[in-house]
Amino acid sequence: MQWTALLLSRVQFAFTVSFHIIFPSFTIGLAAWLTVLEICHQVTGKPVYRRLFAFWLKIFGVTFGLGVVSGIVLAFEFGMNWSRLSEVTGPIQGPLLTYESFTAFALEASFFGVLIFGRNRVPPLVYLFSTMMVALGTTFSAFWIMVNNSWMQAPTGYVVEHGIFVPTDWKAIIFSPVVWVRFPHMLVAAYLTGAFCVAATGAWYRLNGKFGVEGMLMLRMGLFFAAILIPIQLFLGHLNGDYVHERQPAKFAAIEGRWHDEQPAGEVLIAIPDEATESNLVELKVPYLGSLIASMRLDSKEIGLGSFAKEDRPPVAIPFFAFRLMVGCGLAMMALAWLGSLHLVIQRRTGERLLLWATFVSFPLPFIATLTGWFTAEVGRQPWSVYGALRTADAVTPTLTVAAVMVSLAIFVVVYVVIFSFGTIYVYRLLRAGPIASDHVAAANPKRPLAATAAEFGPGVARESST
Repeated sequence: MQWTALLLSRVQFAFTVSFHIIFPSFTIGLAAWLTVLEICHQVTGKPVYRRLFAFWLKIFGVTFGLGVVSGIVLAFEFGMNWSRLSEVTGPIQGPLLTYESFTAFALEASFFGVLIFGRNRVPPLVYLFSTMMVALGTTFSAFWIMVNNSWMQAPTGYVVEHGIFVPTDWKAIIFSPVVWVRFPHMLVAAYLTGAFCVAATGAWYRLNGKFGVEGMLMLRMGLFFAAILIPIQLFLGHLNGDYVHERQPAKFAAIEGRWHDEQPAGEVLIAIPDEATESNLVELKVPYLGSLIASMRLDSKEIGLGSFAKEDRPPVAIPFFAFRLMVGCGLAMMALAWLGSLHLVIQRRTGERLLLWATFVSFPLPFIATLTGWFTAEVGRQPWSVYGALRTADAVTPTLTVAAVMVSLAIFVVVYVVIFSFGTIYVYRLLRAGPIASDHVAAANPKRPLAATAAEFGPGVARESST
């Protein structure tokens, strides 16, 4: 493999965006969780919700700041590494990113200050409204980013004049059908990330025998939310597959590991794709299932990679394996959320510690699913920056040198490792301190089994809340 400025620029952007996406996927879900906690506190008056709100607000503040810092770097990369992309698509991408600043950043920056400093300075309803506005701001941020990226995936509403992409129909760009399957998919992914992180934190406290009421509340709410969201996410994932099947057939063939046209088409569950021989090694395949998944028919003809010129094909291994890892994480989260919720509802004592450990170690799953889903979408889009309209090789800065990109990549790696290591350590210390670090309230015995705590959850919280 020859290291070129183009390849290094792609590696650099993949590195920085992979770090960045971790934080929005967490803070979007966490902002929604904070809204739920504030509503519960104002409706019930129970201090446990307020303590949890204050606890998670600190973590939200740290991760939100890390997300903003890591996102700023991407804007510089568009100018330094991808100046041709910025030049030719600026009339479309520029306004979309500006809309994000006018809506998302304005809401987040304005009302986040109220969350930090205004608890005792504004009326409760104003504080609740501020919490909702921060959550809405994070949602707007995801929306405009997904509009921008979806336009690159399925460009519409434009003409090319003198080599420049000029918008002709903003309605078609913003309300593209692709946006309205990809944006909800990303939003629910963020909610699932928040739900599993909250549930894992609750399980961790239960395993360590502390913060019994708070831990049980986080465990229950996290698993219950996830149990509801997982089926919705699977359905949205199917809708995303439909748009890829229709608009990006080469990507779809790479994801499926399908090298030749098939009718009916089988579904490759697992294999080792070999681009040199254009075949799969060690292949496990289910007949007819590929046609059923792709077209909801048993006899449909599905296109293979051999129908596309080699220069128009994406790399196969990354989208193939990343997609399966994403689906595997989704199925594991569904099993855990459903079984865990059932365990809590029926208040079983057996298997309690197994559930707690499984929930605790599950917190990386939504992050892995989000990253692998992003890898599938972005690597599968190659060799295009704007699908079918602008090749990635034509989007890079023409004067960029290998040495320049290597130096900037090395600097980014060092800076990111240092900053995010300290950020991770600080968040870990906040988690260890727990939701009542400065308020030693006597709660229900944290060493009681889950079933007992769940059975007395309402009265237990009521007794604790009166102290």
